[in-house]
Amino acid sequence: MPHLPRLFRALRAIALLGLSALVLASVGPANAADARRKIIIDQDTFGPGGSNMQSVLMLLQAPDVEVIGITVTSGDGWRDEEVAAVLRLLEIAQRPEVPVYAGAVYPLVNSQARTKAWEQRHGALVYKGAWMERTFDGGATERAAYHADPYLVPPSPAGSPTLRARAESAAAFMARTVAEFPGQVTIWCGGPMTNVALAARLNPQFASLAKELVFMGGSFNPVAVNSDTFASEYAHSPRREFNMRWDPEAASLVLHEPWRKITQVPIDPTTKTMFSKALYTDIARGTAPFVSYVVAYGQGFPMWDELAAAVWLDPTLVTRKQTLLVDIETGDGAAYGDTLSWPLAGGPALGERPVEVVQDIDLARFERLTVRLLSQRR
Repeated sequence: MPHLPRLFRALRAIALLGLSALVLASVGPANAADARRKIIIDQDTFGPGGSNMQSVLMLLQAPDVEVIGITVTSGDGWRDEEVAAVLRLLEIAQRPEVPVYAGAVYPLVNSQARTKAWEQRHGALVYKGAWMERTFDGGATERAAYHADPYLVPPSPAGSPTLRARAESAAAFMARTVAEFPGQVTIWCGGPMTNVALAARLNPQFASLAKELVFMGGSFNPVAVNSDTFASEYAHSPRREFNMRWDPEAASLVLHEPWRKITQVPIDPTTKTMFSKALYTDIARGTAPFVSYVVAYGQGFPMWDELAAAVWLDPTLVTRKQTLLVDIETGDGAAYGDTLSWPLAGGPALGERPVEVVQDIDLARFERLTVRLLSQRR
């Protein structure tokens, strides 16, 4: 009898261990899901195919990532045709559960008329996105014919989607989501930053509630390693880049917000990248449901947005970076939309934030990661 208390304690401990195991088993999958990195993809999803769409697919494919939503802004094309393009992509990729939110149709201040007037004073721009009035040369597929109507959705060779965008605006969705998951959501921006700026104005705490901002855009001193259409612009206007030039006011506003961390992937490290036929050939051997889409609509451009996606997915790809104060020029002169930068101790002290600027990457590892994510079934 004197051993009974000890026996009861042992049985009680075993029972508690068993209960703990059951609890862990029941919450394990949920915890695994919660451990995934949360991201909102903000993109000008002009398609089919190309850098915009391939970056979206890479982020969707990453097993440790939860794409909470995709927000769409005009840029490379008009918003509504981009919304249709990304909805069709989600159908082809068999990811219909990912919600899409329509965002800004126009920049905050800039316009096609203003851009034409600027060109008369300062010279023609190489690329103007939705405002391109001529066919843009490059890649395996050409962009849709120019149209001034931002609400026109031309037929796509990839087909029309049956999915529909959510009713909530992109900015409202962003502001609501970072408040729901404070400190957990990355805002990843592959196009102009109009949606992000609108979210920041909807909720003054938006940037501080987000985990970080990662964006593709801006230019410092790129060296044209590959011969492509954009090389001449880099040579003569090294601080100019389309995403920032489409909506400079939005970009400047966003870069002054109190983010916990900002990572910038400018043009500079992308100049040695190129989506070659060899890469598409490697992808064609894959088993992902969208492989034929990627190959059919592939474009031979530098891997702008793919690199921004890869750097966030695997920061060890970065071989050189520098922390700078960064802003975008908003004055109506020759430098409108250009990237401005200062050392941390410099700057005009108007609320500039430190930005981690990616300057070089491991090209071979980056290409391998891209091919793997765009070819293997998730």
